[in-house]
Amino acid sequence: MRISHIIADLAPEAGGPSITVTNLTDALSHQNFTEVTLLSQCLTDSSVVAPAPNSKVNRIIVNSSHRIALSLGLPLNNLLRSRLSSYPSDIIHGHGLWHPISYWRSQTAKQYNIPLVIHPRGMLEPWALNYRKFKKRIALWLYQNRDLQRAQILFATANQEAQSLRHFGLRQPIAITPNGILFPTLESQASPPESSRHRTALFLSRIHPKKGLMNLIQAWHQVSPPDWQLLIAGPNENNHRAEVQAQIKQHQLEQTIKILDSVEGEAKANLYRQADLFILPTFSENFGVVVAEALSYGIPVITTTGTPWQDLQTYRCGWWVEPTVATIADALQQATILHPQELRTMGERGRAYVKCYDWNAIAQDTLAVYRWILNQGPKPDCVILD
Repeated sequence: MRISHIIADLAPEAGGPSITVTNLTDALSHQNFTEVTLLSQCLTDSSVVAPAPNSKVNRIIVNSSHRIALSLGLPLNNLLRSRLSSYPSDIIHGHGLWHPISYWRSQTAKQYNIPLVIHPRGMLEPWALNYRKFKKRIALWLYQNRDLQRAQILFATANQEAQSLRHFGLRQPIAITPNGILFPTLESQASPPESSRHRTALFLSRIHPKKGLMNLIQAWHQVSPPDWQLLIAGPNENNHRAEVQAQIKQHQLEQTIKILDSVEGEAKANLYRQADLFILPTFSENFGVVVAEALSYGIPVITTTGTPWQDLQTYRCGWWVEPTVATIADALQQATILHPQELRTMGERGRAYVKCYDWNAIAQDTLAVYRWILNQGPKPDCVILD
């Protein structure tokens, strides 16, 4: 089976999908009888998320120095059509919405009579729809709504996202498959020795209005946990970092809140290792892969009902609260007064819980969905019809 995955951007700054799509395609490439191609585009001087060393994915990334052409998806459209004309695919699996790439992949699937699969990657969540909604209304009218209707099946990472797709009016079958994580080994997740260091709360995600950092800073100001520091790390989007820094300065929190640059690889792993608590105060996530990553390092998590992580409460490994200053402050108060051993015990429960987020199992479910679409197998349990 030949599967072509298409995503507009694989740069780390593009957020979670650039990582999760890379990991999904890597895992799919190791399934029997599959040939996986990942097509994307980027600026000539941009970096992209690297595949796993043992990846069998055929990655084709077109580089261009022309920002306007990239914004219209023209280099990737040309690549896609050229590729499929000489090397047909059984499935086109598109990731993300709103970019003109969505239009080109839909048109190409129609032209070559190839089944189209779309994973919106959280872009139809209520908060996301309301962000820059005028531009999205134009895109819906021009192409996006029609392209969504053409998909034979939609993917969602959790029941919450599936409900959003239904609320949007989409009636196709939906495959619910979570994102996975690359589970750190026991060596790589070992904590540094106890010392007189500050205990550390970590935010690691895009610095973007959606992520709720302004609420977090106000909550941190209210609680002012003694002997704790808050590290904020991630790529700056829409110059939101300047707004965050201004809020920190306004509350005179420069001594306890530090903003770091975006991190990847071992630097990212080191931040997880030094953290005692992870916080994602977001307004909206279709999954929130950083929550799973933090739990895999044995770190308890505070996140919001804007994510599908209600199991933090079920498995007693974190707090799942409304995305407001008051509720985040209350969770912070509870977490930061706990003894370090109590936090570690919560983290151990979380680490055990997220062992189910294995990329190989997720790839097998995804492949079963493809087979069902192609009438080569039964409907998988992960697919819902209503």
